[in-house]
Amino acid sequence: MQIGNKFRCYPTSAQEQTLLRWIGCQRNIYNSKVREDQYFRRFAQKSLQHVGQYAPIDQQYSQFKTDLTPYLSEVPSVLLRNGAVLWKQAYGRYFSKLGGRPVIHKKHGKQAVWLTSELFKFVPVTDTETGKITGHQLYLGTKKFPVGILMFKAHKDYKLPASLHISIHAGRWHVSFNYDDGIQEPTDKDTTDWLIQFDEAELRKMTAGLDRGVTLPLAGSDYQQFGFSEVQDKRLLAQERHKKCWQRRQARRTKGSAGWVKAKRKVARYQRYGADVRRDVAHKTSHILAAEPRYKLFVFEALKVKNMTAKAKPKQDEQGRWIKNGAAAKSGLNKSILASTWGQTRLYLQYKARRQGKLVIEVPAFYSSQECAACGHVHQDNRVSQSEFVCLSCGNTDHADHNAAKVIAMRGVRQLLSGKCVQKEKKRCRITRIKVGAEGSEPVAETRPTLGETLVSRGGGNTPTLWSLTQEAPPLQRVYALSGGRLHSWDA
Repeated sequence: MQIGNKFRCYPTSAQEQTLLRWIGCQRNIYNSKVREDQYFRRFAQKSLQHVGQYAPIDQQYSQFKTDLTPYLSEVPSVLLRNGAVLWKQAYGRYFSKLGGRPVIHKKHGKQAVWLTSELFKFVPVTDTETGKITGHQLYLGTKKFPVGILMFKAHKDYKLPASLHISIHAGRWHVSFNYDDGIQEPTDKDTTDWLIQFDEAELRKMTAGLDRGVTLPLAGSDYQQFGFSEVQDKRLLAQERHKKCWQRRQARRTKGSAGWVKAKRKVARYQRYGADVRRDVAHKTSHILAAEPRYKLFVFEALKVKNMTAKAKPKQDEQGRWIKNGAAAKSGLNKSILASTWGQTRLYLQYKARRQGKLVIEVPAFYSSQECAACGHVHQDNRVSQSEFVCLSCGNTDHADHNAAKVIAMRGVRQLLSGKCVQKEKKRCRITRIKVGAEGSEPVAETRPTLGETLVSRGGGNTPTLWSLTQEAPPLQRVYALSGGRLHSWDA
């Protein structure tokens, strides 16, 4: 299975400047490939001379190294190549229907650079007395473009990777990589086939229903409660207050000035604190659940968080005046939902449970908060208040969130036994035999021409470029054209 590591690193001021230059140059190549592709696709629909030609989807980047971009010659060429490879991999995901087309990467927010094995090496540090390896030193750069030793703090054991990412976010640097530990990880289909062998009573004992809410972020069917501690809530409120204060200061200062930059960094730091706390809560919650030996099946509601947090449409009263209170209330609700770690907890629990041979599924969420877990009676008046549940049919009383979690657990067991819980195979990009870097650290997706569009080549039109000696030829495609009242066809 793939094991990921993310360690804090501490570059010097000179190393920070070099790494920021590397990040910017790799981002420049990626964005240039995006703009070039957009240019060809746009003009292919309007220019008659481009009919039947291909927009290149390759790793060529030499056309971007001109007199207008001398800074690209101040970094290793491998770095630029990796930017083109990242763009091609993004297009591979698009062809595999795993995402949209590559888009422009902006220079604000989290920034990262991808380094293959030509640009770094781990040198072991040995104890002079015992001769044992106590750690590693990370050397960055090449002979022509040296960076030096990058100090990082490893909080757990790791294996040497073939490639790594160095990122910066809100002034904090990290080095992250993953490696294969050689342990076979069971698939969701294998776990599903194993769980179906049990009957409903046995499955119910091994199932944990999890209800997500705003007041209580996560409630379990066995009366577990997961959320933020009082200290975390207090600090989050204070950090949010400080962030808004510095946002107002930043808005009043001249853009680009030293004071404006200082305010911007303050805002980023306070915003990063909230993200760190939410990530910590999600990791601890998912670890506690996945490590519990009783549970083999975890059931969540199938909530569409993106739709639930959509912006409210403005409304007008009888006099035609715009109502602001409704939009403000919806905005506050959206903020609370996004800060409840709903998606993070499910995502973290999914991969942690899979490693231990456990399964995470989702069930429909309709009327789960109104249905009685004891008798199955559904009525909106069963939910007396936010936390109180009283069944009008059998008189069962319970905490509303825990009752909903029990209902979700029962739905998950029945859905699994009915055979409707078929785990779909995860889509992946097809991998070619082309290797990137000295050890082939990152796969390159096999690509094909963009479907449903007129195709164009880089050599057409008024855009002279430098052709690469390793230009990848596109596959043949049948081209049709109407001429003289007849339809002609040929292989492009």
